[in-house]
Amino acid sequence: MVEARKPGSLPQHGVKGVYYAGNWVPLQSDDIEDFVSTPEPSSERCGGDCDSCPNNQRSRSRNNAAKDDGSYDVVIVGGGCIGNAIARELSRYTLSVLLLESADDVSSGATKGNSGIVHAGYDDKPGSLHAKYCWPGNQMFAQLDKELRFGYQKNGSLVLASNDKEIKVLNDLLERGKKNGVKNLRIIDKKELFELEPAVNPKNIAALHSPDAGNVIPYEFAIALAENAVDNGVELRIRREVSGIEKGSDGLFTITARHWEPKEFLDSKGSGTTKLFLGLAALNAIVAAASPHLPFLVDPSNPGQPSPIYSAALAVVISAIWIFLSKPLSFNPSDSFQKLVKMAKGPVGSGGSGITVQEMLTGGSGSWKANKGETVEMEKIKAKYVINAAGGYSDKIANMIGDHSFKIKPRLGDYILLNRNQGHLTSHTLFPCPDPVLGKGVLVQTTLWGNLILGPTARDVHKPEARDMSVESVQRYILNKCSKLVPTFDPKETIHAFCGARAKSDRGDWIIEHSEVDKNFVHVAGIDSPGLAGSPAIALEVVNLLKKSGAKFIKDPKFRPNRAPIITPKDGMRGLKMKPIDQAVSGEGTDDKVMAANVVCKCEKVTELEIVTAMRRSLPIDSTQAIRKRTRAGMGHCQGDPNGYNCECRVKAIIARENKQAIKGVGGRPWPATTTLTERWIGKDEREQLQDRKDKGE
Repeated sequence: MVEARKPGSLPQHGVKGVYYAGNWVPLQSDDIEDFVSTPEPSSERCGGDCDSCPNNQRSRSRNNAAKDDGSYDVVIVGGGCIGNAIARELSRYTLSVLLLESADDVSSGATKGNSGIVHAGYDDKPGSLHAKYCWPGNQMFAQLDKELRFGYQKNGSLVLASNDKEIKVLNDLLERGKKNGVKNLRIIDKKELFELEPAVNPKNIAALHSPDAGNVIPYEFAIALAENAVDNGVELRIRREVSGIEKGSDGLFTITARHWEPKEFLDSKGSGTTKLFLGLAALNAIVAAASPHLPFLVDPSNPGQPSPIYSAALAVVISAIWIFLSKPLSFNPSDSFQKLVKMAKGPVGSGGSGITVQEMLTGGSGSWKANKGETVEMEKIKAKYVINAAGGYSDKIANMIGDHSFKIKPRLGDYILLNRNQGHLTSHTLFPCPDPVLGKGVLVQTTLWGNLILGPTARDVHKPEARDMSVESVQRYILNKCSKLVPTFDPKETIHAFCGARAKSDRGDWIIEHSEVDKNFVHVAGIDSPGLAGSPAIALEVVNLLKKSGAKFIKDPKFRPNRAPIITPKDGMRGLKMKPIDQAVSGEGTDDKVMAANVVCKCEKVTELEIVTAMRRSLPIDSTQAIRKRTRAGMGHCQGDPNGYNCECRVKAIIARENKQAIKGVGGRPWPATTTLTERWIGKDEREQLQDRKDKGE
């Protein structure tokens, strides 16, 4: 049974229930069993024994989707919500598909830094591709969530009007929505508005209500798509930055991808080849110097050449050194959970340099530069078809085949995230009347998990005055604009701030087409808002474009549409145990019952079992940031404070244990990334400063 929702009282996903297919399902409901009982993905395509798996390589999925000749039918460049939706759709067929992502995890670019709104499509220009795909995509989300269990909340949206001029805009939007095929739109008066949303600014007198708008956590949505795609045979490689694409005489594209790994990880392994050759050079130098005094090192039948004894010994030494350097130096299977936690490096929360716009276009805090990446291999990949879904980097990918038909002009969107105790202030997603140039403008929304999100800005990178706005100006803009929607939020409850780079194109519309250079190269580029809402419908169109290019589509009878959830809904503290690390009892990866009780993140009540579940899924995970996006560990009001419950180090311990890797090589949560805060754990003075910036306005 689905429970009716009261105005102004949105439940929080995972707290005594879940959002499932758009509706709230309480723990006591019969429908909760349908949510939690989804079987884990079949191991038919993966043996599950990572130690013996021939494809057990870091930074890639376990499966190999290549054909017998090593090529692929389709390579998708970009692992955001668009690329992942396409991958999942293609996994329904018997195609060999490879998904390439330049960052250290899927959903690291614009997908990570946006509002997560499943827009209805009433404000898109009629006849545009935005309008063509938004509403159909919106209508696919309920079924998608039934299958993938990422959490979808159909909370509806309200565009507020405070005067007669703005009411006219609402009527224009209503008519535009009808032209776009959007259903159930209506304008409500002040009385109904305040019955629905009692905390909105009292100056508002009407609103456009769209009950079909919803919201998701965007990276959780994208991860679910990618997981299911890989479960159904798509191969994923992360940390692969495409640097070149050529078309050969065989009719296949050759994609050159730079495989990089973080310096911290390579250092934790003893750092490989360079040290090996330096060591061998030193060994040979010592032998050469000692030879006149040690005749047994010289071959008597061939003076000047090393003896067979020495050659054999050197081969043994080379093998021993290589084995030694190829394994994590400090991993010990007997290390306990408590010992690993104490060995782990805690999170950084001050100092450092922020992420540049260029880095945001190739993975932001997950990019090679942000992680001090080092190239370990230049891979050559062959494919019949290429899908360019590279977001902010898609024009550069197009240029690689000589296609200069569009240019990406990134638009930065800054956000401020407030604590869960502010989430009660709204049930719907609240918008002001749209700006004729900047579009929808800021919003106030309660997220799926109960936080209040404020923003975004709309800072065009090609305009210096917008790109170079000061931190103070950005914060003033967000806080002032949002206070005109909901005046009573408390900015002192800020727990996080971030920025995303939207991939706007110079065409002013989405680009979903064959390249003018090669019909086997498909652009899915410039997908700005409402791209997340349109993503499943866009994926269907990509299938049509590939069919027109000659690709053969045969349905895979083994396709499995369902994915089990990672998060387990909690009933308060029932069955949970929160202990200081010296007293914590870990299931050590084998005892599910103990792991289900062992709380690793206190604020969000994330358990050891949830983290282990995420780790054992089909996508590669080797950082706390990746776990954070899947389980919310470290996302609560304390933001992983090491002086508190120290969840970051607890998560690192589990990752090291599951991956059998050195604890020093486990990636941590980045800082400062794209934040406008001066510290991760802001103090009283900065909280008062945020209040002052809200009060004084822009």
